[in-house]
Amino acid sequence: MQRGYRMFLAIRQQLFLILRRVSCFSGSSPSFTRSQRLRRERGNGNTLFLVINPQFVCFLLVFTPVIASWGQAKGAKKDTTVILIEDVRVQLESTEALNNLYNFKFEKAEQQIGELKKNYRWHPLPYFMMGLSEWWKIMPNTKDTSHDDRFLAYMDSTILVAENLHDKYPEYRTEAAFFLSAAYGFKGRLYADEERRNWGKAASAGKTALNYLEESKEKSNLSPELLFGDALYNYFSVWVPENYPSLRPVLWFFRKGDKALGLKQLKEVSYNAFYTRTEAMVWLMRILNSYENDQPRAFQLSEYLYQSYPDNAYFHRYYARMLYSRGMHADLEVQCKSILSKIDSAQVGYEATSGRYAAFFLGQLYEMRRSLDESKKYYKLAIKYAEQVGATESGYYLYSIISLGEIAEKQGNKAEAKKYFQEVKKKAGRKDEAYKDAKKRLKKLEKDD
Repeated sequence: MQRGYRMFLAIRQQLFLILRRVSCFSGSSPSFTRSQRLRRERGNGNTLFLVINPQFVCFLLVFTPVIASWGQAKGAKKDTTVILIEDVRVQLESTEALNNLYNFKFEKAEQQIGELKKNYRWHPLPYFMMGLSEWWKIMPNTKDTSHDDRFLAYMDSTILVAENLHDKYPEYRTEAAFFLSAAYGFKGRLYADEERRNWGKAASAGKTALNYLEESKEKSNLSPELLFGDALYNYFSVWVPENYPSLRPVLWFFRKGDKALGLKQLKEVSYNAFYTRTEAMVWLMRILNSYENDQPRAFQLSEYLYQSYPDNAYFHRYYARMLYSRGMHADLEVQCKSILSKIDSAQVGYEATSGRYAAFFLGQLYEMRRSLDESKKYYKLAIKYAEQVGATESGYYLYSIISLGEIAEKQGNKAEAKKYFQEVKKKAGRKDEAYKDAKKRLKKLEKDD
């Protein structure tokens, strides 16, 4: 890669970040100070920071293709690889659709993707974006399988169109491999979900995704988008055998990963990519919170995602969870009541799964404030929502019942307290902490009698 072309990529990358920020729903993240935003936008130091100036942006739109030719040595072999998703014009056409998709304005997003499809029917991008729209309809409640068929149909369309590019047009081979890896990867994720458990199809899709990933990663220097799959592979190919030793023999057949590199790549994608940026941020947030014990950074990401897409039920719920874990009670109360209000008004994506989180957190909050009647109301609501989605083995459900028993005991109603603790013993597994807790409380009540 010649020096001029690298300069071209850097300038163009900053351009779409500027345009992305200008058109995003809530602008720059208030979670970061100005100096932090500068560091975040610079990423690894290779991205140029530009002042937002309309004339300069117009200049770049017209003249960035010329910059690419500056460093081309005379007689040097030209790389003919085409990465359409790096084209600023295509990114501009996709921006509003992506914003609406992640903000759960699915009807608007799909109309805009339809317009994109008119111009790029031959390319996998619009089909993949339609599949992504269906995926985010699944995300708030993965027990709901009503969107599976449409999601799989769009991913199959993505694969069909990408295979045509891959096999017949060498200049698009790398980009086609990226979409093939992504489409098979998403299919694998759905098949491996706890509600689907189609392990055979999940393994087959995963193997195919890895094959195409190996191909696309060879030219990952051409676009940060191409790093996304490799980042996840590098991290989880190490994390899985560390946490599930029985799976180590299976991974002997695959190349060795690198957790630290995977995290670094995910950060780069979340800073510098366009299409995969939000997906990378979601994975990074979950990894930092659940596996890397970096809750402060995970909280920043959750806050940024919620504030950027305030009507995304999944982001809203995750943000509330982070507020709860950090003890930010005033903000937690506001967000949980907002979630419940959106459920009551039947807002898209807001349903019982989000409701059981929000109601449980409010129950805990009011119990800490000793507003016991208010607390009971929300614990009962958490139980109701959990039963609606069949989540009666979850901690939120079982500990809501234990909390009701605890409140009954505080209010002097031992008979009711026993009833709640016995209910937990019936519904929880013997090895479950909730079972052990309820058993201990029952013994104490019986002893006091």
